[in-house]
Amino acid sequence: MKKIVPAGLAAIVVVLSATTIAVPGNAAVESSPVPGQIMVKFRDDGAATGVLRQNGLSDGPPIGSTGAHLIRVPEGKELQLVSALSRNPAVEYAEPDQLVTAATNDQYFGSQYALQNVKQSFTNTAGTVTVAAGTNDADVDAVEAWGVTTGGGTRVAIIDSGVAADNPDISPQVAERVNFSDKTIVVPDDYDRYGHGTHVAGIVAAISENSIGVAGVCPRCSILDVKVLNDSGSGTSSAIAKGIDWAAAHGAKVINMSLGQRVSSRTLEAAVNNAWSQGVVIVAAAGNGGTQAQVYPGAYPNVIAVAATDNNDAKASFSTYGKWVDVAAPGVSVYSTFPNHLFALETQNNRSEGYDILSGTSMASPIVAATAALVWSTPAGTSNTAVRAKVESTADPIYGTGSYWAHGRVNACSAVGCVIP
Repeated sequence: MKKIVPAGLAAIVVVLSATTIAVPGNAAVESSPVPGQIMVKFRDDGAATGVLRQNGLSDGPPIGSTGAHLIRVPEGKELQLVSALSRNPAVEYAEPDQLVTAATNDQYFGSQYALQNVKQSFTNTAGTVTVAAGTNDADVDAVEAWGVTTGGGTRVAIIDSGVAADNPDISPQVAERVNFSDKTIVVPDDYDRYGHGTHVAGIVAAISENSIGVAGVCPRCSILDVKVLNDSGSGTSSAIAKGIDWAAAHGAKVINMSLGQRVSSRTLEAAVNNAWSQGVVIVAAAGNGGTQAQVYPGAYPNVIAVAATDNNDAKASFSTYGKWVDVAAPGVSVYSTFPNHLFALETQNNRSEGYDILSGTSMASPIVAATAALVWSTPAGTSNTAVRAKVESTADPIYGTGSYWAHGRVNACSAVGCVIP
Protein backbone atom coordinates (compact mmCIF):
# COMPACT_ATOMS: atom_id res chain seq x y z
CA MET A 1 0.00 0.00 0.00
CA LYS A 2 1.35 3.40 -0.94
CA LYS A 3 1.61 5.73 2.03
CA ILE A 4 -0.33 8.94 1.46
CA VAL A 5 -0.29 11.93 3.78
CA PRO A 6 -3.59 13.82 3.70
CA ALA A 7 -3.75 17.60 3.42
CA GLY A 8 -4.96 18.83 6.36
CA LEU A 9 -25.57 -0.32 20.11
CA ALA A 10 -35.07 -3.38 22.79
CA ALA A 11 -36.95 -5.06 23.68
CA ILE A 12 -33.89 -3.19 23.61
CA VAL A 13 -32.72 -2.72 20.09
CA VAL A 14 -29.15 -3.37 19.71
CA VAL A 15 -30.43 -0.91 17.75
CA LEU A 16 -33.20 -2.45 15.84
CA SER A 17 -36.90 -2.26 16.15
CA ALA A 18 -39.18 -2.34 19.11
CA THR A 19 -37.42 -0.24 21.74
CA THR A 20 -33.85 0.17 20.63
CA ILE A 21 -30.81 0.76 22.80
CA ALA A 22 -27.17 1.16 21.86
CA VAL A 23 -25.11 -1.41 23.70
CA PRO A 24 -21.74 -0.07 24.90
CA GLY A 25 -18.67 -2.13 25.64
CA ASN A 26 -18.78 -5.84 24.92
CA ALA A 27 -22.46 -6.15 25.73
CA ALA A 28 -24.34 -9.00 24.13
CA VAL A 29 -27.45 -8.46 22.04
CA GLU A 30 -30.62 -9.08 24.00
CA SER A 31 -34.28 -8.52 23.10
CA SER A 32 -37.59 -8.27 24.97
CA PRO A 33 -41.14 -7.20 24.09
CA VAL A 34 -42.09 -3.54 24.24
CA PRO A 35 -44.75 -3.17 26.94
CA GLY A 36 -48.23 -2.31 25.77
CA GLN A 37 -47.95 -2.80 22.01
CA ILE A 38 -47.78 -5.50 19.35
CA MET A 39 -47.52 -5.57 15.55
CA VAL A 40 -50.29 -7.20 13.51
CA LYS A 41 -50.78 -7.70 9.77
CA PHE A 42 -54.20 -8.76 8.48
CA ARG A 43 -54.88 -10.74 5.34
CA ASP A 44 -57.83 -8.43 4.75
CA ASP A 45 -57.77 -5.01 6.38
CA GLY A 46 -61.55 -4.97 6.19
CA ALA A 47 -61.63 -7.66 8.86
CA ALA A 48 -59.27 -5.83 11.21
CA THR A 49 -61.84 -3.90 13.25
CA GLY A 50 -63.97 -6.97 13.95
CA VAL A 51 -61.07 -9.23 14.85
CA LEU A 52 -59.53 -6.65 17.15
CA ARG A 53 -62.89 -5.89 18.80
CA GLN A 54 -63.29 -9.61 19.59
CA ASN A 55 -60.08 -9.31 21.59
CA GLY A 56 -60.97 -6.04 23.26
CA LEU A 57 -58.63 -4.02 21.06
CA SER A 58 -58.78 -1.12 18.60
CA ASP A 59 -56.95 -0.62 15.30
CA GLY A 60 -53.70 1.30 15.32
CA PRO A 61 -51.50 3.26 12.89
CA PRO A 62 -49.73 1.57 9.96
CA ILE A 63 -46.02 0.80 10.27
CA GLY A 64 -44.51 2.34 7.16
CA SER A 65 -45.18 0.35 4.00
CA THR A 66 -45.01 -3.06 5.72
CA GLY A 67 -48.78 -3.58 5.83
CA ALA A 68 -48.60 -4.18 9.59
CA HIS A 69 -50.29 -2.05 12.23
CA LEU A 70 -49.07 -1.02 15.69
CA ILE A 71 -51.77 -2.17 18.13
CA ARG A 72 -51.99 -0.96 21.72
CA VAL A 73 -52.64 -3.77 24.21
CA PRO A 74 -52.81 -4.05 28.02
CA GLU A 75 -49.33 -4.34 29.51
CA GLY A 76 -48.51 -7.90 30.44
CA LYS A 77 -50.93 -9.30 27.82
CA GLU A 78 -48.63 -8.89 24.80
CA LEU A 79 -47.70 -12.53 24.25
CA GLN A 80 -51.19 -13.80 25.13
CA LEU A 81 -52.78 -11.55 22.51
CA VAL A 82 -50.10 -12.37 19.92
CA SER A 83 -50.97 -16.05 20.40
CA ALA A 84 -54.73 -15.45 20.20
CA LEU A 85 -54.54 -13.27 17.10
CA SER A 86 -52.11 -15.63 15.36
CA ARG A 87 -54.76 -18.36 15.50
CA ASN A 88 -57.30 -16.21 13.65
CA PRO A 89 -57.39 -17.01 9.90
CA ALA A 90 -57.90 -13.31 9.11
CA VAL A 91 -54.48 -12.51 10.61
CA GLU A 92 -51.38 -13.02 8.45
CA TYR A 93 -49.16 -12.63 11.52
CA ALA A 94 -48.99 -11.06 14.97
CA GLU A 95 -45.75 -10.46 16.84
CA PRO A 96 -44.31 -8.48 19.75
CA ASP A 97 -42.68 -5.15 19.08
CA GLN A 98 -39.11 -5.76 20.23
CA LEU A 99 -36.75 -3.52 22.17
CA VAL A 100 -33.43 -3.13 20.38
CA THR A 101 -29.97 -1.76 21.25
CA ALA A 102 -27.14 -0.23 19.27
CA ALA A 103 -24.22 -2.55 18.61
CA THR A 104 -21.52 -0.35 20.08
CA ASN A 105 -18.45 -1.51 21.97
CA ASP A 106 -16.37 0.80 22.63
CA GLN A 107 -7.21 15.42 14.99
CA TYR A 108 -6.99 12.42 14.18
CA PHE A 109 -6.40 10.95 10.80
CA GLY A 110 -3.10 9.54 12.02
CA SER A 111 -5.13 7.41 14.41
CA GLN A 112 -7.58 6.21 11.75
CA TYR A 113 -5.91 2.88 11.07
CA ALA A 114 -9.10 1.58 9.45
CA LEU A 115 -8.50 3.93 6.52
CA GLN A 116 -4.71 3.65 6.37
CA ASN A 117 -2.82 1.28 8.67
CA VAL A 118 0.89 2.03 8.89
CA LYS A 119 1.41 0.20 12.20
CA GLN A 120 0.65 3.35 14.15
CA SER A 121 0.01 3.31 17.88
CA PHE A 122 -2.10 6.03 19.43
CA THR A 123 -3.95 7.20 22.54
CA ASN A 124 -7.58 8.28 22.48
CA THR A 125 -8.62 11.89 23.00
CA ALA A 126 -9.62 11.38 26.63
CA GLY A 127 -6.22 9.79 27.31
CA THR A 128 -7.87 6.70 28.77
CA VAL A 129 -7.00 4.13 26.08
CA THR A 130 -3.70 3.40 24.34
CA VAL A 131 -3.92 1.34 21.16
CA ALA A 132 -0.82 -0.71 20.35
CA ALA A 133 0.69 -0.78 16.87
CA GLY A 134 -1.09 -3.06 14.43
CA THR A 135 -0.21 -4.73 11.14
CA ASN A 136 0.74 -2.73 8.07
CA ASP A 137 -2.12 -2.53 5.53
CA ALA A 138 -4.68 -4.19 7.82
CA ASP A 139 -7.13 -1.57 6.58
CA VAL A 140 -9.79 -0.96 3.90
CA ASP A 141 -7.52 1.13 1.61
CA ALA A 142 -9.91 4.07 1.75
CA VAL A 143 -7.24 6.64 0.92
CA GLU A 144 -6.38 4.79 -2.28
CA ALA A 145 -10.07 4.54 -3.16
CA TRP A 146 -10.36 8.34 -3.02
CA GLY A 147 -8.18 8.47 -6.12
CA VAL A 148 -11.21 7.06 -7.96
CA THR A 149 -14.14 8.58 -6.06
CA THR A 150 -15.05 10.30 -2.82
CA GLY A 151 -18.75 9.58 -3.07
CA GLY A 152 -20.27 12.16 -5.37
CA GLY A 153 -23.14 13.06 -3.04
CA THR A 154 -24.43 9.50 -2.64
CA ARG A 155 -27.10 9.46 0.07
CA VAL A 156 -26.49 7.20 3.07
CA ALA A 157 -29.20 6.88 5.71
CA ILE A 158 -27.98 6.51 9.29
CA ILE A 159 -30.78 4.86 11.28
CA ASP A 160 -29.57 5.50 14.80
CA SER A 161 -29.64 7.99 17.69
CA GLY A 162 -29.35 11.05 15.44
CA VAL A 163 -26.48 13.23 14.20
CA ALA A 164 -25.27 16.17 16.29
CA ALA A 165 -25.78 19.61 14.81
CA ASP A 166 -22.78 21.12 16.60
CA ASN A 167 -19.87 19.12 15.14
CA PRO A 168 -18.68 20.96 12.01
CA ASP A 169 -16.97 17.83 10.67
CA ILE A 170 -20.27 15.99 10.08
CA SER A 171 -23.26 18.31 10.52
CA PRO A 172 -22.83 20.00 7.08
CA GLN A 173 -23.11 16.55 5.47
CA VAL A 174 -26.68 16.08 6.71
CA ALA A 175 -29.12 16.60 3.84
CA GLU A 176 -32.35 15.79 5.68
CA ARG A 177 -33.46 14.79 9.16
CA VAL A 178 -36.45 12.92 10.56
CA ASN A 179 -37.32 11.80 14.09
CA PHE A 180 -39.15 8.53 14.80
CA SER A 181 -37.88 8.21 18.39
CA ASP A 182 -39.84 9.04 21.54
CA LYS A 183 -37.52 12.02 22.08
CA THR A 184 -39.01 15.45 21.27
CA ILE A 185 -36.56 17.75 19.49
CA VAL A 186 -36.69 21.11 21.24
CA VAL A 187 -33.17 22.51 20.74
CA PRO A 188 -30.42 21.47 18.29
CA ASP A 189 -28.54 19.53 20.98
CA ASP A 190 -31.52 17.15 21.09
CA TYR A 191 -30.59 15.72 17.69
CA ASP A 192 -28.15 13.39 19.46
CA ARG A 193 -27.63 13.30 23.22
CA TYR A 194 -26.53 9.67 23.15
CA GLY A 195 -23.53 10.02 20.80
CA HIS A 196 -23.76 6.74 18.91
CA GLY A 197 -25.40 8.08 15.75
CA THR A 198 -22.94 10.97 15.44
CA HIS A 199 -20.02 8.55 15.74
CA VAL A 200 -21.48 6.22 13.10
CA ALA A 201 -22.23 9.11 10.72
CA GLY A 202 -18.67 10.41 10.99
CA ILE A 203 -17.25 7.02 10.05
CA VAL A 204 -19.29 7.24 6.86
CA ALA A 205 -18.96 10.85 5.81
CA ALA A 206 -16.88 13.16 8.02
CA ILE A 207 -15.47 15.92 5.83
CA SER A 208 -11.90 15.37 4.64
CA GLU A 209 -9.11 17.87 4.00
CA ASN A 210 -10.69 20.58 6.19
CA SER A 211 -7.81 20.56 8.72
CA ILE A 212 -10.01 19.41 11.61
CA GLY A 213 -11.03 16.12 13.13
CA VAL A 214 -11.33 12.96 11.08
CA ALA A 215 -12.17 11.83 7.56
CA GLY A 216 -15.06 9.58 6.61
CA VAL A 217 -14.64 6.60 4.31
CA CYS A 218 -16.99 8.38 1.88
CA PRO A 219 -16.17 12.04 2.57
CA ARG A 220 -18.40 13.44 -0.19
CA CYS A 221 -21.44 11.39 0.73
CA SER A 222 -24.63 13.00 2.03
CA ILE A 223 -26.26 11.81 5.23
CA LEU A 224 -29.94 11.19 5.87
CA ASP A 225 -30.29 11.45 9.65
CA VAL A 226 -33.02 9.01 10.67
CA LYS A 227 -33.38 9.26 14.45
CA VAL A 228 -35.00 6.18 15.99
CA LEU A 229 -33.17 6.07 19.35
CA ASN A 230 -33.64 8.37 22.33
CA ASP A 231 -31.16 9.86 24.79
CA SER A 232 -30.44 6.47 26.37
CA GLY A 233 -29.96 4.75 23.01
CA SER A 234 -33.38 3.11 23.19
CA GLY A 235 -35.90 2.69 20.39
CA THR A 236 -38.40 0.26 18.89
CA SER A 237 -38.65 -2.15 15.98
CA SER A 238 -41.65 -0.28 14.67
CA ALA A 239 -39.71 3.00 14.69
CA ILE A 240 -36.87 1.36 12.78
CA ALA A 241 -39.30 -0.03 10.20
CA LYS A 242 -40.70 3.47 9.71
CA GLY A 243 -37.17 4.82 9.40
CA ILE A 244 -36.25 2.30 6.72
CA ASP A 245 -39.38 3.17 4.77
CA TRP A 246 -38.66 6.92 5.06
CA ALA A 247 -35.03 6.51 3.99
CA ALA A 248 -35.94 4.56 0.87
CA ALA A 249 -38.54 7.20 -0.05
CA HIS A 250 -36.03 10.02 0.38
CA GLY A 251 -33.34 8.83 -1.98
CA ALA A 252 -31.07 6.70 0.20
CA LYS A 253 -28.81 4.48 -1.89
CA VAL A 254 -27.43 2.85 1.27
CA ILE A 255 -28.99 2.33 4.71
CA ASN A 256 -26.77 1.66 7.73
CA MET A 257 -28.16 0.12 10.91
CA SER A 258 -25.57 -0.25 13.66
CA LEU A 259 -28.05 -2.07 15.84
CA GLY A 260 -29.64 -5.47 16.21
CA GLN A 261 -31.84 -7.92 18.07
CA ARG A 262 -31.87 -11.69 18.45
CA VAL A 263 -35.59 -12.01 17.79
CA SER A 264 -36.63 -11.83 14.14
CA SER A 265 -39.51 -9.52 13.25
CA ARG A 266 -41.65 -10.01 10.15
CA THR A 267 -42.50 -6.30 10.19
CA LEU A 268 -38.84 -5.33 10.24
CA GLU A 269 -37.99 -7.85 7.55
CA ALA A 270 -40.83 -6.52 5.39
CA ALA A 271 -39.42 -3.01 5.68
CA VAL A 272 -35.96 -4.30 4.72
CA ASN A 273 -37.34 -6.21 1.74
CA ASN A 274 -39.35 -3.18 0.59
CA ALA A 275 -36.23 -1.02 0.67
CA TRP A 276 -34.25 -3.66 -1.20
CA SER A 277 -36.97 -3.84 -3.88
CA GLN A 278 -36.58 -0.06 -4.29
CA GLY A 279 -32.88 -0.49 -5.06
CA VAL A 280 -31.32 0.28 -1.67
CA VAL A 281 -28.24 -1.49 -0.27
CA ILE A 282 -28.85 -2.31 3.39
CA VAL A 283 -25.97 -2.85 5.86
CA ALA A 284 -26.19 -3.84 9.53
CA ALA A 285 -23.97 -4.73 12.47
CA ALA A 286 -23.62 -8.44 13.25
CA GLY A 287 -23.64 -7.85 17.01
CA ASN A 288 -21.23 -7.86 19.94
CA GLY A 289 -22.13 -11.12 21.64
CA GLY A 290 -18.97 -12.99 20.65
CA THR A 291 -21.05 -15.99 19.54
CA GLN A 292 -22.51 -17.34 16.30
CA ALA A 293 -26.09 -16.44 17.27
CA GLN A 294 -27.94 -14.68 14.48
CA VAL A 295 -28.81 -11.02 15.00
CA TYR A 296 -31.46 -9.10 13.06
CA PRO A 297 -31.71 -7.21 10.75
CA GLY A 298 -28.18 -8.35 9.86
CA ALA A 299 -29.27 -11.97 9.35
CA TYR A 300 -31.97 -11.15 6.80
CA PRO A 301 -31.00 -12.22 3.24
CA ASN A 302 -31.29 -8.68 1.85
CA VAL A 303 -28.89 -7.21 4.42
CA ILE A 304 -25.07 -7.22 4.45
CA ALA A 305 -24.13 -8.37 7.97
CA VAL A 306 -20.80 -7.01 9.25
CA ALA A 307 -18.40 -8.45 11.83
CA ALA A 308 -15.59 -6.46 13.45
CA THR A 309 -11.82 -6.85 13.10
CA ASP A 310 -8.92 -5.13 14.86
CA ASN A 311 -5.80 -3.38 13.57
CA ASN A 312 -4.12 -6.75 13.00
CA ASP A 313 -6.93 -8.04 10.75
CA ALA A 314 -8.01 -10.44 13.52
CA LYS A 315 -11.61 -10.98 14.55
CA ALA A 316 -12.50 -8.73 17.45
CA SER A 317 -13.05 -10.77 20.60
CA PHE A 318 -16.53 -9.32 21.09
CA SER A 319 -17.69 -9.70 17.50
CA THR A 320 -20.53 -12.02 16.56
CA TYR A 321 -19.40 -14.30 13.74
CA GLY A 322 -20.43 -17.27 11.61
CA LYS A 323 -21.21 -18.27 8.06
CA TRP A 324 -24.35 -16.13 8.15
CA VAL A 325 -22.14 -13.02 8.49
CA ASP A 326 -21.24 -11.59 5.09
CA VAL A 327 -18.12 -9.44 5.55
CA ALA A 328 -15.84 -7.91 8.17
CA ALA A 329 -14.44 -4.41 8.69
CA PRO A 330 -12.37 -2.64 11.35
CA GLY A 331 -14.40 -2.11 14.52
CA VAL A 332 -11.92 -1.82 17.40
CA SER A 333 -10.90 1.62 18.70
CA VAL A 334 -12.29 3.47 15.68
CA TYR A 335 -11.86 7.25 15.76
CA SER A 336 -14.83 9.36 14.70
CA THR A 337 -17.02 12.33 15.51
CA PHE A 338 -18.99 12.93 18.71
CA PRO A 339 -21.33 15.76 19.76
CA ASN A 340 -19.72 18.92 21.06
CA HIS A 341 -22.13 18.85 24.00
CA LEU A 342 -22.64 16.40 26.86
CA PHE A 343 -23.80 12.98 25.63
CA ALA A 344 -24.53 9.68 27.36
CA LEU A 345 -21.60 7.67 25.98
CA GLU A 346 -19.25 10.42 27.14
CA THR A 347 -19.97 9.57 30.76
CA GLN A 348 -20.65 5.84 30.29
CA ASN A 349 -17.44 5.14 28.36
CA ASN A 350 -15.24 8.05 29.53
CA ARG A 351 -15.02 9.59 26.06
CA SER A 352 -14.36 13.17 24.94
CA GLU A 353 -16.69 15.60 23.22
CA GLY A 354 -15.90 16.30 19.57
CA TYR A 355 -13.82 13.24 18.66
CA ASP A 356 -12.86 9.96 20.26
CA ILE A 357 -12.86 6.19 19.79
CA LEU A 358 -15.52 3.51 20.13
CA SER A 359 -15.39 -0.22 19.50
CA GLY A 360 -18.08 -2.54 18.21
CA THR A 361 -19.67 -3.99 15.11
CA SER A 362 -21.52 -0.66 15.18
CA MET A 363 -18.27 0.91 13.97
CA ALA A 364 -17.55 -1.80 11.38
CA SER A 365 -20.96 -1.58 9.74
CA PRO A 366 -20.68 2.08 8.57
CA ILE A 367 -17.29 1.34 7.00
CA VAL A 368 -19.03 -1.20 4.79
CA ALA A 369 -21.98 1.13 4.17
CA ALA A 370 -19.57 3.87 3.08
CA THR A 371 -17.73 1.44 0.81
CA ALA A 372 -21.03 0.56 -0.85
CA ALA A 373 -21.73 4.28 -1.28
CA LEU A 374 -18.37 4.74 -3.00
CA VAL A 375 -19.23 1.92 -5.40
CA TRP A 376 -22.59 3.54 -6.18
CA SER A 377 -20.70 6.62 -7.42
CA THR A 378 -18.69 4.59 -9.97
CA PRO A 379 -19.76 3.03 -13.29
CA ALA A 380 -20.14 -0.27 -11.41
CA GLY A 381 -23.00 1.22 -9.40
CA THR A 382 -25.77 0.07 -11.70
CA SER A 383 -28.03 -1.60 -9.12
CA ASN A 384 -28.09 -2.62 -5.48
CA THR A 385 -27.43 -6.19 -6.55
CA ALA A 386 -24.33 -5.09 -8.46
CA VAL A 387 -23.07 -2.88 -5.63
CA ARG A 388 -23.49 -5.60 -3.01
CA ALA A 389 -21.74 -8.14 -5.24
CA LYS A 390 -18.82 -5.76 -5.79
CA VAL A 391 -18.39 -5.03 -2.07
CA GLU A 392 -18.45 -8.72 -1.17
CA SER A 393 -16.45 -10.17 -4.06
CA THR A 394 -13.54 -7.71 -3.67
CA ALA A 395 -13.11 -8.21 0.09
CA ASP A 396 -9.66 -9.33 1.21
CA PRO A 397 -9.68 -13.02 2.24
CA ILE A 398 -8.07 -12.56 5.64
CA TYR A 399 -7.88 -15.32 8.25
CA GLY A 400 -11.36 -16.49 9.23
CA THR A 401 -12.91 -16.02 5.81
CA GLY A 402 -15.29 -18.88 5.18
CA SER A 403 -15.82 -19.56 8.87
CA TYR A 404 -16.08 -16.26 10.78
CA TRP A 405 -17.60 -14.49 7.76
CA ALA A 406 -18.36 -15.45 4.18
CA HIS A 407 -16.36 -13.02 2.06
CA GLY A 408 -13.51 -11.35 3.93
CA ARG A 409 -12.59 -7.88 5.19
CA VAL A 410 -13.85 -5.21 2.82
CA ASN A 411 -11.43 -3.29 0.62
CA ALA A 412 -12.76 0.04 -0.64
CA CYS A 413 -9.99 0.44 -3.21
CA SER A 414 -10.66 -2.94 -4.81
CA ALA A 415 -14.41 -2.33 -4.68
CA VAL A 416 -14.17 0.88 -6.73
CA GLY A 417 -11.66 -0.62 -9.15
CA CYS A 418 -8.46 1.18 -8.22
CA VAL A 419 -5.04 -0.47 -8.33
CA ILE A 420 -2.58 -0.20 -5.45
CA PRO A 421 1.00 0.30 -6.71
